[in-house]
Amino acid sequence: MKNHSLPRPTLRPTIGLLCLAGLGTFLAVPALAQDTSHYYGGVSVGQSKTQTDAAGLTSGLLPGVGVLNSTTDEKDTAYKLFGGYQFNRNIALEGGYFDLGKNSFNANTVPAGTLAGESRVHGLNLDLVGTLPFTERFSALARVGVQHAWSKSTASGTGAGALVAPNSKHNDSGAKVGFGLQYEMSPAVWIRGEVERYRIKNAVGQRNNVDVATLSLVFPFGRAPVQRVAAAPAYVAPAPAYVAPAPVYVTPAPQVVIVTPPPAPVVVTPAPQRVNFSADTLFGFDTANVRPEGRAALDKFSNQLAGTRYDTITVEGHTDRKGSAAYNQTLSTERAESVKAYLVNSGRLDPARISAVGKGESMPITTAADCSDKLPRAQLIACLQPDRRVDVEVTGTR
Repeated sequence: MKNHSLPRPTLRPTIGLLCLAGLGTFLAVPALAQDTSHYYGGVSVGQSKTQTDAAGLTSGLLPGVGVLNSTTDEKDTAYKLFGGYQFNRNIALEGGYFDLGKNSFNANTVPAGTLAGESRVHGLNLDLVGTLPFTERFSALARVGVQHAWSKSTASGTGAGALVAPNSKHNDSGAKVGFGLQYEMSPAVWIRGEVERYRIKNAVGQRNNVDVATLSLVFPFGRAPVQRVAAAPAYVAPAPAYVAPAPVYVTPAPQVVIVTPPPAPVVVTPAPQRVNFSADTLFGFDTANVRPEGRAALDKFSNQLAGTRYDTITVEGHTDRKGSAAYNQTLSTERAESVKAYLVNSGRLDPARISAVGKGESMPITTAADCSDKLPRAQLIACLQPDRRVDVEVTGTR
């Protein structure tokens, strides 16, 4: 509840200019990935705050009557029901129904009297929504659109305010803007937090701002399923290779037997052996923590090395090209270190013979011709799967 002794100045629509500029920036940035187009629906709930000018409303409802002092109640619960069509990762068209709740005021008038009024607002909107992805699941949003609102107002008074009209209705179209954040909790459920501004006419035809902060649940449908690629086969250590010694040659002589000693066994050292583990099997999304499936594969690898002798083991972490180079370098290094730590702690391998290094996105298996950035997001992620891996190279096995 607010108290006023003088009329308040009209708020400048700064938030609208910021959102328009933000939406233009979103549309100018290429998409990090492309989703298959799909429909979605959702529901929002939050709080509205309506700019309420008690002095302006009083003079509009009762010409010639002033305000001595006033109080306003500008906040109420707001909700929305909406649906839309996502054309690609960056652009969507969204429409819906909104209810902005109510706002009210009480005023002591000059000449002496009282005036009380209340308004409720609901309507329909159509928005263009821009999305800027930060990661595969986390994005920023900006929207700009139009709305058509219906307002119902009631008023009553005493003294100078007794002549006020008890009821009035208004409907009018105006602009709306907003911005917020979105997180994809799963392929079937997203969550949004947004702030929006509506330009609505009040009971006397003045345009006021209604600011709304909401939390939304979004339910996409009709999306293509994510394709999964089978993990690489388990590593099998090669058997040691030996060359049989040459036979003993005895030169016969009448009295002297010359015996040529056998040569020392020749050991053929095989070329370094390399095994590939899928990062999608070893780790959870966007983490360097080894999953149960990954631990099983590393345990099998450790058991196969237990009966062999080796000089060194090199663990290399690799990522695909999605995301920044610096982030991919860090993630690949962390994953290589995690695999090394698991082989030492659980596989009981010699830590002095194991090294870990991150290669980031610098050594992809796929090419731009194999996996075009124009592919739908799900197909591109599946196509780049061979690049997301951990390579383990064993040298000097014998």
